[in-house]
Amino acid sequence: MIGIIGKKLGMTQIFNEEGMQIPCTVVEATPNPVTKVVTPEQAGFAAVELGYGAQRLARESKKGERTPKGRRANKAEIGHAAKAGLSAPPAVLRSFRLDDAPGKDPQVPTYNVGDVITVGIFAPGEIVKVTGTSKGRGFQGVVKRYGIGGGPNTHGNTKHRRPGSIGPGTDPSRVIKGKKMPGQYGAARHTATSLRVEKVDAERNLIYIRGSVAGPTNGIVLVRKQG
Repeated sequence: MIGIIGKKLGMTQIFNEEGMQIPCTVVEATPNPVTKVVTPEQAGFAAVELGYGAQRLARESKKGERTPKGRRANKAEIGHAAKAGLSAPPAVLRSFRLDDAPGKDPQVPTYNVGDVITVGIFAPGEIVKVTGTSKGRGFQGVVKRYGIGGGPNTHGNTKHRRPGSIGPGTDPSRVIKGKKMPGQYGAARHTATSLRVEKVDAERNLIYIRGSVAGPTNGIVLVRKQG
């Protein structure tokens, strides 16, 4: 299988056989059911849709009972999950293209609806790429957003964290597209590549990945094999 959906638990450290201290990100990836299989005849490529977690359901009988707080799965989601034999719809659905998998034939999907993917598809020493959503930091200036040094703190300067000149006035008489300016920082999709799997704990559904990955604690991440 090409990858799995998991939850970032945080960072820790482990010691390898050589006694080296390795910083690791711990990802909890409970078994992911296959909820849909896409064939090349349908979309021009082969892919599988995996689910993670479970949504809450509404009460079967609503007579004389209050509607519980919080979002509940709708009928479309329940019906989609029922085709995969699930009693509750997954909280997260993500699609994985099979033509990205190393050593796989993109024309022949080898998975069926209802199959379960576990952390056992990974082994220590494998190289993976992890996709997550970075922490949102709101509207920030250029010093924090891009690491610009700002102006001097002495000699009468009053513009310590300003971006400075953003373009000449005569030519081209406009601000060039892509100019580094203050704006929204973070909350963006980010993929860290060439990360090494240091340890796999199949009993607790944990993957220990060397280095850091994007996202806050309990953030959803996609761990995929890298060819």
